[in-house]
Amino acid sequence: MLLIADSGSTKTSWCVSDSDNTGKFYSTNGINPFFRTTEDIVAELRKDLLPKLKKEISTVYFYGAGVVNEEKADVIKNALSQLFPGAALEVESDLLAAARSTLGAKSGIACILGTGSNSCLYNGKAIVAHVPPLGFILGDEGSGAVLGRKLVGDYLKGIMPRNLSAKFKEKFPLQYANFLKSVYKEEKPNRFLAGFVPFLKENIEEEYCDEIVRNAFDDFITRNVAKYKGYQQLSVCFVGSIAFHFQEQLLEVLDEKNITPGTIIKEPLLNLLHYHLQNSKDE
Repeated sequence: MLLIADSGSTKTSWCVSDSDNTGKFYSTNGINPFFRTTEDIVAELRKDLLPKLKKEISTVYFYGAGVVNEEKADVIKNALSQLFPGAALEVESDLLAAARSTLGAKSGIACILGTGSNSCLYNGKAIVAHVPPLGFILGDEGSGAVLGRKLVGDYLKGIMPRNLSAKFKEKFPLQYANFLKSVYKEEKPNRFLAGFVPFLKENIEEEYCDEIVRNAFDDFITRNVAKYKGYQQLSVCFVGSIAFHFQEQLLEVLDEKNITPGTIIKEPLLNLLHYHLQNSKDE
């Protein structure tokens, strides 16, 4: 049986293939090799995942944030080899998960638009080009963190329209100092900023909110997607909550730039299951 994982820093979603080619789904804490060790991954999964798995696992595909090189991949691979001795293991980046889940065996451009953003050129088998995302200070265009940064900045500077500013203050009754502390002093400021995105969604009929989202997507295309050779001849696919919940704005921006939209999904796990089941049949 196949076990597939899609992991971020806060949550890992697991899927076990079933006899009828559907899946059973579970979740555990996030497994990012920048913040976890092999030992604590083993301890946690032995307690929180293994008791739920009733049948022997033959292959594990793990996709995760933080899997940026062999050293980081080995942190996870060493844990999985202890938990599933004898199973075939593959540990890859969340970006390859985005590519496989949206493009399968076709070539194209795969993008992530969630708390952060990322993109790659994919040839149907591997990532062949990559524009660095650079995080929410230097990059991450189109991400939840950057959308939230714009929203909070406009609110604090008095740029946000008055009617929306009143709504924002009612929903987030924080003082000026609280905002600055959360962004500059606390851990995970990107998640703090991304937490304001639902306000944009709730008020997307307002021209101000709609424009923020469109401009962010325009920046993402210009500074990332347009850097790939032949991007206007390729299908451009998206994974992530921002792409999924703001599809209308995203599709219109793509159309304005003569870009062919591909699959847009919130999460890659179910598509990854189908991808690997199909590949196992073809082998």
